[in-house]
Amino acid sequence: MIRAYKFLMRPTVGQAIALGEMLRDHCSLYNGALQERRGAYRHVSKTSVKYGMQSAQLKEIRAFDPGRQGRWSFSSQQATLRRLDKAFAAFFRRIKAGDTPGYPRFRGVSWFDTVDFPKDGDGCRWDSTPHDPVTRVRFQGVGHVKVNQHRAVVGKVKTVSVKREGRKWFVVLTAEQEQSEPLPATGSVIGIDLGIASFLTTSDGEHIPNPRHARKAASKLEAAQQALSRFPRRKAKDRTRNHQRAVEKVASLHGKVRCQRLDHAHKTALGLVREHDFIAHEDLKIRNMSKAPAPKPDPDQPGTFLPNGASSKAGLNRSIADAGWGVFLAILNAKAESAGREVEAVDPRNTSRRCPECGHTAKENRPTQEKFHCVSCGHTAHADTVGALNVLRAGLVRRDANQA
Repeated sequence: MIRAYKFLMRPTVGQAIALGEMLRDHCSLYNGALQERRGAYRHVSKTSVKYGMQSAQLKEIRAFDPGRQGRWSFSSQQATLRRLDKAFAAFFRRIKAGDTPGYPRFRGVSWFDTVDFPKDGDGCRWDSTPHDPVTRVRFQGVGHVKVNQHRAVVGKVKTVSVKREGRKWFVVLTAEQEQSEPLPATGSVIGIDLGIASFLTTSDGEHIPNPRHARKAASKLEAAQQALSRFPRRKAKDRTRNHQRAVEKVASLHGKVRCQRLDHAHKTALGLVREHDFIAHEDLKIRNMSKAPAPKPDPDQPGTFLPNGASSKAGLNRSIADAGWGVFLAILNAKAESAGREVEAVDPRNTSRRCPECGHTAKENRPTQEKFHCVSCGHTAHADTVGALNVLRAGLVRRDANQA
């Protein structure tokens, strides 16, 4: 089993400058490799440049520029080239699948925030000073950097990554471990219905409130973004100190909201995994749910459009993004796998319109957002609880079918 650990680093001023230069040079390598691929394909020969060809050029690049590219780990530079190769592989995969492809783009220095080291001991060394009570990680060209290790790392460290978030620096480790012991069985099964009014509702009738972190921080974010908008758009190297402070303020507020959302998702998922052996949830297509509505051309007046509800849909899309359903479901699946629990995703259609008592399905069964009233048998309940019950039943049916 592979587990990831993320720790805050506390570099000195000189080490922070060196880490920033490392990101800058890897960004330059990424953009140069991208430019080479684009230029080769635009040539009349339509040449395709692959990872192996670009990796073979690294030795010459490092010898030509020893003051920059030659300072850093060869393996980390190969990982940066693999990162570009994966971006192209994803681009061509989307084309074959008929999806909307996104061509790999050039990265600005402020948008390139991670450097990977594929192997511990090759250009980096985790716990490089075991005799020191302070944990340190060593990077080639940077030195031994202090790490705020808040928990023990179990297993053998496989990969090491450097990540910048605002003014903070983190080290991300992946460690190979033996499969952990599953949690004791509780005999409990549950279905959950994700929503906006309540973050989720269980089939037992429990409502977990939606914290709405982004909405609570909206006034501060608005003020910070208004302050940032007073400065003209410039590259990072051309910004004044006040401009850079405004940029960092906005990034800091967004980062705080992201951390709050992650914390809530982790705690909610952990509670579900500890208390239940089987968890069923809706297989939500979040990207489709948060799409903007299509424009409605006015047939009587060419060139004009009819109202399509885009304003109200934008508010709904913000609420969906603020809830963070995708992050929560990813965390729930990871924790359930580690704890030996079962998670089943079911079709969400009509889960809140089907009566759990008689099975009648109709749009009229849900007269309001919260109320469920079956027009056939008269059963009444909270609409989200009804949805969670139907999700649980569908999940149990799928589990039994898979086991058969």
